[in-house]
Amino acid sequence: MYTPAHFHETDADAIEALIEAFPLAALVAQTPEGLVANHVPLLREEDALVGHIALANDLHRLLGDGAEVLAIFRGEDSYISPNWYPTKAETHKAVPTWNYQVVHVHGHISFQHDRKTKLAVVGRLTKRHEEAENGSAGWRMADASKDYLDMMLDNIVAFRIEIARVLAKSKLNQNRADADFNAVAEQMAGCGKVGLAARMKELGKNR
Repeated sequence: MYTPAHFHETDADAIEALIEAFPLAALVAQTPEGLVANHVPLLREEDALVGHIALANDLHRLLGDGAEVLAIFRGEDSYISPNWYPTKAETHKAVPTWNYQVVHVHGHISFQHDRKTKLAVVGRLTKRHEEAENGSAGWRMADASKDYLDMMLDNIVAFRIEIARVLAKSKLNQNRADADFNAVAEQMAGCGKVGLAARMKELGKNR
């Protein structure tokens, strides 16, 4: 990923927050059939990511354990108009651009077919998202009949990605003058781009 120094995101908390807020990753791998991309929710567990795919998905047949993969997490994004820059009227040196936040996690994948691991992975993913959406009223795996749950588990494959490298980018007008940066931050807050506005506010403290 092309990452100029001024857009390189190094704040570990900001990186973790983006993965937590946008868990649906594009999982990319080079296979004997060429590049393959799947979109799967992932859960960070210390130095690894865990998730699962359908048994019918050939990814676990195309990749051997230890194969290199790339998980791409993408946060909010927004078109940026030159008209939002106060300096445009003075210098006329402005063009449209795009603001965004992304995290690339490089790692090595391994697949698990045993029921215990699959149950654990599904359980952790379910707990994380049900509690966030429904609190104490969230759906629990015990709400499903054993026969049905067993059938669903039989049709998935769990996987674990051991993280080798993380590269993150926050392209948020850091290369613009303070007046332009602050104006765009206000625009992001005003149009409901909460994540972009919050990160710009944090970055603004150190400008």
